[in-house]
Amino acid sequence: MNARTHIESADVILGQEFLTWLWYQSDTAPGAFTDKNGVAFSVFMEQRIVVQLGEGDARETASVTGAFSPLREARFGLGTGKKVARAQIRLEKEDLAFRFTLRAEDFSLVSVKTPKLDAIDPDDDPDALLLEKFYLLEVCVDLLDSLYSHFLRLRLSPGWLDEVAHIGRWLTRLD
Repeated sequence: MNARTHIESADVILGQEFLTWLWYQSDTAPGAFTDKNGVAFSVFMEQRIVVQLGEGDARETASVTGAFSPLREARFGLGTGKKVARAQIRLEKEDLAFRFTLRAEDFSLVSVKTPKLDAIDPDDDPDALLLEKFYLLEVCVDLLDSLYSHFLRLRLSPGWLDEVAHIGRWLTRLD
């Protein structure tokens, strides 16, 4: 294994741990976060999660989707060693809501949906809608950065082992 492959593997593992932790947090304390300015926001794991085990031809994948599903099958998959590979996430801050899919392997955001933009007055700047969309995307990425910073502080602290124990108990919960 060369150095680049090792770094890419570490990135994937960190991405999987982040998504697993985020799922746990969204289920147990969805409103426990603040952005870089101290403004509270909430995180919710939506009803679409992909868990995987293995690589290449030996890869096992389970995709769980359901409007009102408690995602038991995906949680069971985590208990058998599968890792979260992709998840649909909703972030809410004040009157703004963002929905996107986050991939563990490269932290790419897919299918980002920002709050709906209001129509502009014909006399307004024609670039106003585009600039507003860029602003909303920036807010979304800043919220995700806040989550990841929180995760990294915890992941690199002695408290991580306690958090892993809490996640383990959450995985075996029956509801």
